[in-house]
Amino acid sequence: MKMNLENLGLNLTCAYETEFLSSSIGQLKVVQTKYVEAKDSLNVLNKSNEGKELLVPLTSSMYVPGKLNDVDHVLVDVGTGYFVEKNVEDGKEFFKRKIDFLTKQIEKIQPALQEKHAMKQAVVEVMNMKLQQLHSQQASQSGTTKA
Repeated sequence: MKMNLENLGLNLTCAYETEFLSSSIGQLKVVQTKYVEAKDSLNVLNKSNEGKELLVPLTSSMYVPGKLNDVDHVLVDVGTGYFVEKNVEDGKEFFKRKIDFLTKQIEKIQPALQEKHAMKQAVVEVMNMKLQQLHSQQASQSGTTKA
């Protein structure tokens, strides 16, 4: 009995698809976490913090001193370099919508990932079974050749 190359190809395909779906979920969770952090950071914008000094990030590792002058409005990055001025509540609602959207996308991908993982496991089991049959067949043939 020869090892079926289709099973090997199917196993590789399932492995690639599983990796792709896992990576996609990971990327969606990273973006979701950024939106959660952005939404949570809006909670510090209140009248008691108006006029306070803070550090404004220019890059991920460089900051400049600043002063919080307007606690009622924020600029929200809506994508592709566009920013929209929103009041704090609208900003929170924007981030909530984005978080909910990403949660739904993750929930859509999760069953497909589980299905591909189960399919991969089934292919591996079939391949292992065929390998065992092949080994036992070879062992029985070498036993009959010696006799």
